[in-house]
Amino acid sequence: MHIVFAASECVPWAKTGGLADVVGALPPVLVRMGHRVTTFVPYYRQVARKLPDLPTVIQSLTIPFPSYQRYVRVLDGGIQDGVQVYFFDCPEMFDRESFYATPGGDYLDNWERFSLYSRAVIEASKILGVPDVFHAHDWQAALVPIYLRSIYFFDPVLRKVPCVFTIHNAGYQGWFPADTMPRIMLPWDMFTLEKLEAYDNVNLLKGGLVYADALTTVSRRYAEEIQTPEFGNGLDDIFRRRSGDLFGILNGVDYDQWDPARDAHIAAHYSADNLKGKKECRRDLLHAFGLDHVEDTTAVLGIVSRFATQKGFDLLAGILHELIKDDVVLIALGTGEEYYERLLSELAARYPDKVRVDIRYDNTTAHKIEAGSDIFLMPSHYEPSGLNQMYSLRYGTVPVVRSTGGLEDTIVELHEGQGNGFKFHGYNQWDFLDAIRRAVATFQNKEQWEAMMRRGMEQDFSWNKPAEEYIRVYERVIEGRAWS
Repeated sequence: MHIVFAASECVPWAKTGGLADVVGALPPVLVRMGHRVTTFVPYYRQVARKLPDLPTVIQSLTIPFPSYQRYVRVLDGGIQDGVQVYFFDCPEMFDRESFYATPGGDYLDNWERFSLYSRAVIEASKILGVPDVFHAHDWQAALVPIYLRSIYFFDPVLRKVPCVFTIHNAGYQGWFPADTMPRIMLPWDMFTLEKLEAYDNVNLLKGGLVYADALTTVSRRYAEEIQTPEFGNGLDDIFRRRSGDLFGILNGVDYDQWDPARDAHIAAHYSADNLKGKKECRRDLLHAFGLDHVEDTTAVLGIVSRFATQKGFDLLAGILHELIKDDVVLIALGTGEEYYERLLSELAARYPDKVRVDIRYDNTTAHKIEAGSDIFLMPSHYEPSGLNQMYSLRYGTVPVVRSTGGLEDTIVELHEGQGNGFKFHGYNQWDFLDAIRRAVATFQNKEQWEAMMRRGMEQDFSWNKPAEEYIRVYERVIEGRAWS
């Protein structure tokens, strides 16, 4: 089977979030299972800096707009872990300081940038090899299924090619003014409540949901949640309508990068069979943050996150003054909303023996926090999949999470000698504080705690099972499109 991945991000070249991790990690596993995968990514300025001299495979793709044309050069990124990667070079669209926005807001021509990208995916595939299935990701690639069922509807080859559409976060939808319809070469009869229209605007994510052959999202629980008004972000009716074609497939972990038995970023290696190195990693983390005075009986709480309300930082802000009275220290790494950055920085300045904050993202420090913490906090308001809780399990760092999305699917509350973490259900600060205190109390029972660590470390959240589930979805839509 030949699968084309259409996504605006892919590690290691372009990343702002979990989308890039999935698009970088899933295709190599599909290749190892015997399939052919091609990935198309914009040639952003950041990519050009890393890969400045790529050969050209298509000198010029012509992408039409109503009163003008743009031209895209297709660059050969080579075979990466068995996956053929191509980049779309269009400097006026992609040679910018950031992927989607300036500090003042989204680029106003994002409609044009990702219309061009989606058309280029289809046009390049016609030349380089039509796939058995397209796999498009998030609103930036939502026009792939939309175009396949509109502009390319009468194409004798492409009309038989299905498209799977993955929603990584339903909160990001690609909203544009109504007059965008003709600009992206779509007829006005598609601007209806049943198709792309939402509150008198164009909603690209909605269009992708309507026109794709099947929908996936990144955990079983999140697939259920987005069918409700609380989590559907105004699209819950469509998710309910398409529930028979909606599949929740949990993201996997790249254990080549996240495994304490061979992690190059941490002070000592360890495994479920030999936990000795975990103590050395704890000492190393505390030393790095100037907390050498911390006793072995004090629980080290770790956070690696975007500092945002969606990630539950409003709950954290509400309990910090109470939490620091307990026998714990908190180490946090990340950036985000200015209010939370300032709050955590002020607390760290006021209580330097209890709170340490690093306002940035640094990959090595993230690995050190996963390895050196005792407890990892993820109080998210919603979390479509989440990766850090799965990293934490492998590193023997017990997660405290809110019961939502992928956190619900992966963390089992400690009960009668079973479980791998601690959960709270109501979205309020006192339930969060209670869950932390349950974890800290259990931490004092070393035998019970080490058994819990080992259970988490022995779990397998690799990409093998998710890849098999995606293959079943691909096979389903290929069979369905063959009869259409």
